[in-house]
Amino acid sequence: MASPETGVLAARARALAVLRIRSTALAVALLPAAVAVVLFAGRVSGHLGAGAGWDLACWIAGGLAVLSLLLAALVALVVARARPALSPSVPISEKSAPDLYRLVRDLADRLEVPAPSAIALTPDCDSWLEDRTHRAHGPPRRGTGAARGEARRTPEAPVLVIGSPFLWWMRVAELRALLAPVVAGTGPSAHPDIAAARRFIRGLDAAVAVAARARGPLRALPLRFVGRVARLLLRAGREHATIMERAVAAAASERAQTVDYGLRIVAQEQVGLAYAGWDRLLTRVALPAWRMGRWPSRLDAGVVSALTELSRRDRLANGFASRLGERPACDLLEEPGAIDRAASLLAARLFHGGPAEPGPDWSPVGWGQYPEEVVDRKWRLEAARLHRVLDNLPATALPAASPTPAAPAPDPASVPPLSYARSSPRTPADRSPVEHPVGDHPAGDRPVGPPAADRPEGRPAAPAPGPTLARVIDRLAQDERAGDLVAARLGAEVEREEAEEAARQAARGGSAQDATIGVAWGDGMVAEGGLPLFPLQPPRTGRELLADHVTAMVCCAAVDTAGAAPGLDWLDGPALLVDGARRVDLGRPVLSLVDDGDAEPLRGWLTTVGVRPEKPVRLV
Repeated sequence: MASPETGVLAARARALAVLRIRSTALAVALLPAAVAVVLFAGRVSGHLGAGAGWDLACWIAGGLAVLSLLLAALVALVVARARPALSPSVPISEKSAPDLYRLVRDLADRLEVPAPSAIALTPDCDSWLEDRTHRAHGPPRRGTGAARGEARRTPEAPVLVIGSPFLWWMRVAELRALLAPVVAGTGPSAHPDIAAARRFIRGLDAAVAVAARARGPLRALPLRFVGRVARLLLRAGREHATIMERAVAAAASERAQTVDYGLRIVAQEQVGLAYAGWDRLLTRVALPAWRMGRWPSRLDAGVVSALTELSRRDRLANGFASRLGERPACDLLEEPGAIDRAASLLAARLFHGGPAEPGPDWSPVGWGQYPEEVVDRKWRLEAARLHRVLDNLPATALPAASPTPAAPAPDPASVPPLSYARSSPRTPADRSPVEHPVGDHPAGDRPVGPPAADRPEGRPAAPAPGPTLARVIDRLAQDERAGDLVAARLGAEVEREEAEEAARQAARGGSAQDATIGVAWGDGMVAEGGLPLFPLQPPRTGRELLADHVTAMVCCAAVDTAGAAPGLDWLDGPALLVDGARRVDLGRPVLSLVDDGDAEPLRGWLTTVGVRPEKPVRLV
């Protein structure tokens, strides 16, 4: 078995190879200057022959030397001043988590490595060490020049970045076992050659990012040259840097073998489970709220509920919920609720591109209010958008049924056309939009259209004007072109709303807000219009949008006419509850209507649940 020192020596050898590339680049930049110095010295000392040719050679060499020195200075200046990319994270002070700092320091003492200089949380299922020694990432240095030079020579340990879902799902012992190989990496990171090679690579990466964002001809031309040089150096040192990092990881893993090795295997199983729950929570639960301008303020706590629900459904995950009786790692924090809120806000900014701070259009929502404030409002907003699109479609009359000898053909004027041009999307659900004649039917059951005696046999009753589910179903089922047209217009409408929201976010000045709340990004992370950094889902197609909007309309009708209620499923997001139980069989009937124009499966589902599609629904 190889010792940790073997991995460190291998990493140091690759680090020296990276530093030799830096030295070679410097030598190439200084070569024209050296040639010019030799020529001028030979001319002055008389060792070179006299003549106009030698004079011309001296001046050409001098010009090339000045040019190469200027270009080298430009590259060095950009590399030195560019801010290396930082992983977006929430800084955790020792005052807010003394037990967590004590656990990490005890772990570093057992591993005989330097303790991390600080701890930060990131909304991701991963943990790593991050070098934040660049002067742009810390407070301004104070003191005399000698003191600053001494501080610069003293190596500073990297920052330990921990995935926030781990603290809520894992137990204290599992977290310690999981962090052991990560904390062990501070030993190789303290080696001067490895640290210098990492700084060089990170500086080149930041310089490439700066060059990519250059605007204007005066800045773009020189920065484009810097970017090409930086990419050339990165390609030359890519293999050495990759092998160096692998050697560092191998050395850290080998050193951590003596600390909680058996428990670490269990902790690694929890990593995969936490990742699955975190992904479902973000894509199915958080994303619908973010699209509405609301952000769940307890995402990390929601991971526990999501994974507990997964353990109930999946036999492979059975038994993991029994661990919840042990002490969770979030107890190591003094105020876990405040830290969860900050991590949840950062997650919304990373994965959706929301503002850096709460506001009137970007407010938090708790899990208790999620069904009413997110699910119900989401359904009604989408139903209203669907009706707005249908309002702009041309009127299409219902297809006339062939007359039968038993009944004369009806007067076309007595059947209203199937059009949304005259409907109001804000008709309340408790008030009928038209006056009905007094008859034997109750107010909610009065038919609309010709009396039953005068209605042709086989002709359905005309749907009531207003935002009703029946009119949506009839339009999609009876007009072959309506589905494609509505899907295209819904896609354009959603794209326009997202563009308006992106413009509003850009006008808020997110970078300035990030600076005020202490979130540093670096030049290698965010470009103009670069948020969200990690989009959760690709843009939905028109057919997917149409299916979602029809589903929302069905759910609104079920809530208003069948006593259903909006609910929250921790793994699937918004859910429709009928008699307290979730209905999961709505997707197939909706797709049958949207894709094939077949409304019978959906009508059968509505009859089974007790939904009355002819009744108007309440929109927002």
